[in-house]
Amino acid sequence: MQYLRATALYVVLMTIVVVASNFLVQFPVLGSAFGIQLSDLLTWGAFIYPAAFLVTDLTNRQFGPRIARRVVFAGFVVGIAISYHTSMPRIAIASGTAYLVGQLLDISVFNQLRRQTWWRAPLAGSLIGSMLDTILFFSLSFALVFGFLGANDEFAIGSAPILGVFATEAPRWISWAIGDFVVKLLVGLVMLLPYGALMSVVKPMPPAKAA
Repeated sequence: MQYLRATALYVVLMTIVVVASNFLVQFPVLGSAFGIQLSDLLTWGAFIYPAAFLVTDLTNRQFGPRIARRVVFAGFVVGIAISYHTSMPRIAIASGTAYLVGQLLDISVFNQLRRQTWWRAPLAGSLIGSMLDTILFFSLSFALVFGFLGANDEFAIGSAPILGVFATEAPRWISWAIGDFVVKLLVGLVMLLPYGALMSVVKPMPPAKAA
């Protein structure tokens, strides 16, 4: 029963993160800083999504990669189904693909490094997973070559200086992707704090209980 409750909790947390990030990625951060228009650089989803890697890593630590994959797949099915009603279908498709690939890569990297220094596995897994997730999500969501996936956001594909400061112009979503990844790097570092704090609570369970 304890095992089922813990697994259900991880699924619920993963679903909340996926749905929230899918919805908030549609909203640029307004305002400016250091002369840079933040709407050309960031969306609010970038601040929420890295929590998905924290959920995956805690599941992996407690139950191992097999159960972590189950949580990822459960979060994928439930989260993407709900996302179809809270965001554009193309965003949901892109998010689902990027989420699944990025999270499964995170599980693989985490599992390879889990016996090393405590912070290496969650940090490396989340950063590598975030990189691939960002590339897949923004390409599938906004690149014209993937237009067959559905309608696009005209604001996202409009041209703007890269990162709002460089002379070279590119579709606005490229700056969003760069800004998104930078935020994920920073938030990934911050997520080490709750991971480290929960290590004494979320302890690996015996293999027999995780089967």
